[in-house]
Amino acid sequence: MRLEIQRDQLLEPLQQVIGAVERRHTLPILGNVLLRADRDQLTLTATDLEVELVAAVEIHVDEPGAVTLPARKLHDICRNLPASADIRILADGERATVQSGKSRFSLATLPADDFPAIGELHDARALRLPREPFKQLIDRTAFSMAQQDVRYYLNGLLLELDPQAIRTVATDGHRLATCDFPLSGAVEEASQVIIPRKGVNELQRLLGSAEEDFLLELDANHLRASIGGLRFTSKLIDGRFPDYERVIPSGTRQQLSVDRESLRQSLVRASILSNEKYKGVRLTMTPDNLAISAHNPEQEEAEEQLPVDYQGETLEMGFNVGYLLDVIGVLEDETFTAGFNDANSSCLVEAGGTTRCRYVVMPMKL
Repeated sequence: MRLEIQRDQLLEPLQQVIGAVERRHTLPILGNVLLRADRDQLTLTATDLEVELVAAVEIHVDEPGAVTLPARKLHDICRNLPASADIRILADGERATVQSGKSRFSLATLPADDFPAIGELHDARALRLPREPFKQLIDRTAFSMAQQDVRYYLNGLLLELDPQAIRTVATDGHRLATCDFPLSGAVEEASQVIIPRKGVNELQRLLGSAEEDFLLELDANHLRASIGGLRFTSKLIDGRFPDYERVIPSGTRQQLSVDRESLRQSLVRASILSNEKYKGVRLTMTPDNLAISAHNPEQEEAEEQLPVDYQGETLEMGFNVGYLLDVIGVLEDETFTAGFNDANSSCLVEAGGTTRCRYVVMPMKL
């Protein structure tokens, strides 16, 4: 393989796919990026066996071919060359030469045929989705995913498609987030898939830099998104997501409304003296007032008072302050509104806008 390319033409697709390269990998080839050169196109592919990223750039290729090169070393070489540099790549046998001006680098290669590319999907369903609403669905629910839970199906995000809407759901067993966006006629029948955490994180990153609608494809084992000139593929988690509708309160007797930013600041201040392990805060709701308190094993205490719109009976509940702050952090409304039934039931927060979101936070004993 032999080609010449401008530094920025190579650096941009490298930066797009480098997220799929694990620093710690079990197979040496997973630390490499696959370069496949046709007559008028260079394609770069990176994978960790769970997600795959493919980027393409149109260039003139002197001699077609394919090779795998150390991904991070190639990235660092390109990043540290002058912006206007021309790069020549010559791959022959077990070595590849990367040359620019008076700089020359000899890199070890691994056979392109050994690279574990995912390839084409089988019997895939395809739909075109608006980028911004879909990104909002992920951004407003992904924080509730579990981390390294033995219930492996919780370590990901549920994507639910039905003929009227598209929905995302995440839960770690202590809290739940769900958002939906109306999308009539997107699919003919309802379906669910679970995207693993790594795939969710990469999808968030890629959607953040795109502007136009994108193509989403699903088969039995994979999700694929084609965003501009980039193709992202993620394996799906094989499991059954819990019936999340059962844990969402269907009605609440008590309603609390408070300025969102004031509540956030008060929770942040109170959490300074909370137990570092459990991060618990106590909320005491009385008519027109919310008291927030926290204490720790050193017998230190914090207390905050906030004026609120609340007219129900006195309620005293404990919550993980991080869970409440996560919900507040994704809300756009200036007012935080939460519903309660009693001191032992979950808190329900609902938010409207382009996407309709619901958040459930379970109380904790303090």
